[in-house]
Amino acid sequence: MSELLLELFSEEIPARLQTKAAEDLKALVTNGLVEAGLVYEGAQVHATPRRLVLSVEGLNARAADTREERKGPKVDAPQAAIDGFLRSTGLSLEQLTKQDDKKGAFYVAVIKKEGRAATDVIATLVPDVIRKFPWGKPMRWGSGSLKWVRPLQSILCTFDGEVVPFDVDGIVSGNVTKGHRFLAPDVIRASRFEDYSLALNKAKVIVDASARMEHIRADAKALAFAQGLEMIEDEGLLREVAGLVEWPVVLMGSFDAAYLSVPPEVIITTIKNNQKCFCLKTADGKLANKYLLVANIIPRDGGAEIIRGNNKVIAARLSDAKFFWDQDRKVKLEDQLVKLDAITFHAKLGSQGERVKRIEALAGEIAKTIGADVEKAKLAARLAKADLVSGMVGEFPELEGLMGRYYALDQGHDAEVADAIRDHYKPKGPSDSIPVSKVGQAVALAEKLDTLVGFWAIDEKPTGSKDPFALRRAALGVIRIILESNLYLDITDSALGVFPLVFAQQELRNIETKEKKLAATDLPDDVLARLKQAYINQALDKNEQHWEESLAASLDLIKFFHDRLTVVLKETGLRHDVISSVFATANHDASLQLSEQSDLLNLVHRIRALSNFIATSEGANLLVGVKRTINIVKAEEKKEGKPISGKVDTNILVKGEEKELYRQVEAVHSLAVKAIQTRDFDATTRAIAKLRAPVDAFLDNVMVNDPDPSMRVNRLRLLNRIREAVEAVADFSKIEG
Repeated sequence: MSELLLELFSEEIPARLQTKAAEDLKALVTNGLVEAGLVYEGAQVHATPRRLVLSVEGLNARAADTREERKGPKVDAPQAAIDGFLRSTGLSLEQLTKQDDKKGAFYVAVIKKEGRAATDVIATLVPDVIRKFPWGKPMRWGSGSLKWVRPLQSILCTFDGEVVPFDVDGIVSGNVTKGHRFLAPDVIRASRFEDYSLALNKAKVIVDASARMEHIRADAKALAFAQGLEMIEDEGLLREVAGLVEWPVVLMGSFDAAYLSVPPEVIITTIKNNQKCFCLKTADGKLANKYLLVANIIPRDGGAEIIRGNNKVIAARLSDAKFFWDQDRKVKLEDQLVKLDAITFHAKLGSQGERVKRIEALAGEIAKTIGADVEKAKLAARLAKADLVSGMVGEFPELEGLMGRYYALDQGHDAEVADAIRDHYKPKGPSDSIPVSKVGQAVALAEKLDTLVGFWAIDEKPTGSKDPFALRRAALGVIRIILESNLYLDITDSALGVFPLVFAQQELRNIETKEKKLAATDLPDDVLARLKQAYINQALDKNEQHWEESLAASLDLIKFFHDRLTVVLKETGLRHDVISSVFATANHDASLQLSEQSDLLNLVHRIRALSNFIATSEGANLLVGVKRTINIVKAEEKKEGKPISGKVDTNILVKGEEKELYRQVEAVHSLAVKAIQTRDFDATTRAIAKLRAPVDAFLDNVMVNDPDPSMRVNRLRLLNRIREAVEAVADFSKIEG
């Protein structure tokens, strides 16, 4: 078995593109080899700022010969069909064979292909991969036609130690490369990856990106420890910095301690974003006025000049940050709110100012439900977006919310209000925490529900894999806050409160637009007044239509939440059929549509209680009997073409088993309703479990399809009553087993 070694050497590849580019190279080359009939044992890929490297080990020297039989047209088929088949196979008529089947004789082409040598495959495949490489925005340089992310300088390509010759836009493949641009720029010859990697390491290039990351991490921690400090770790920044250097050298710089008066997050963000440096903290966790930078060279002066240059740039950046900090604090958050009216949230949903009004109203209602301070929640919601117009957030958008907290505290607002301003975006993803306080939870829920309601109102819902407004993430955020904080919240009720406000704001904007157009005309004042009133009347006439739209959109939004919640619960190990059975009941029962089906925590408790119940032998046995009764009812409903309904006539319950079943069903239904009202779903399942014996006795000893039509209908109504009783928990017919 042999090895393919491929290196594409270029000018600096942006760090953010290196990992994907390396994986793309591996996939394109190895897939091409397999398609050509070549098998291999393993492949590894690496990237540095100046090179993409692929090694394919255990590669066959030649592809296996192939033999393919292809069925053709019938022997007596039109000549055009036969000629087309011959062209597709590349054979002559004399080279075809004939076979018979039930429909008659037909031609068969036996196509034999001799396996190609690996070097021939590589010489064709690699140039094609290079020319078609999926860089997002490749560039062209010089007079050539080749496009690459940065000018491609050389190609190293060897197989079994020998050069695979080919040419790509004047760049001839070979077995040479170069080491570090400054520390070891001489030519290096290589034929296999092991020798290649060792030679480059001597030439001050660490080929493996993960090894560069660990090298930086170890040196940074050691240098920080020597100064009694600790590095503030950032995996994303570490990965990016490793993509900027081939031979990392860690140095320590510093800045004026006076800048520590600026919030630490601002300093960290400034130094990270602008200089790609790591900040440090003291033993007590406070930010230090020192930082770590990673150079791509071994400096002769110990790094003094590099540090001096970085210190100068960071000082200028921190000076700007301090200016924004000082200027922003001169304006109260309340005074910033008017500026939000000039910022469009969405063309169909109005400004950020309009949105803040909706969030404030919704946060107050949610606060009442979950036991949060209503006034604090409304204040936090009103101020939550005010920092969007601050100079600091304009410079560093990733600090939105956080800067609002700092400004709120600086202006004397309650700490719980300030924390809610910071946390109203939480959770931003699966690794992010939820707001801790009830006030923060109310505002965060209001912000996310307003987003969902707004885009549902204008029919901008996620489709397939497309979700440009991150609505799935918003829904998952709502679910996490509710479940992790154990909150009973009627989402539909919340949505129904926001939908009309969204529609009303839309109508108000329409009226204002029409009035502006009228103002530009020369119509008499009385005519203008009548037209304006007509616009207002039109808007009022739409209220009923908007209410119907609100109800339909709310139910559709709840279905969206159910879909997201299903995914969450499946990941915890709950059975899909149990989840579906509870959701099916919620969607089936009209009395639950605007209450229990939108109380997500309520649904989860029902699902868990049912899951625990059917896992017992008692639950499993009851499930069989209940499903049997439901199937009987459904079969009769299908036969008659109408639902079975109506009260059970106790006067014609003649057999002891049906009398006992009726008594137990009514008792269970009453217990189940009370248990659901108190959210005691374990008690609900215990109540339903009492049906097991009377159901079995009824099915074993009572004929449902009695010759007497009135007896038959009455017994079907009794079975339907069982269905109604158990559907207080779930649709048992959807549970497997």
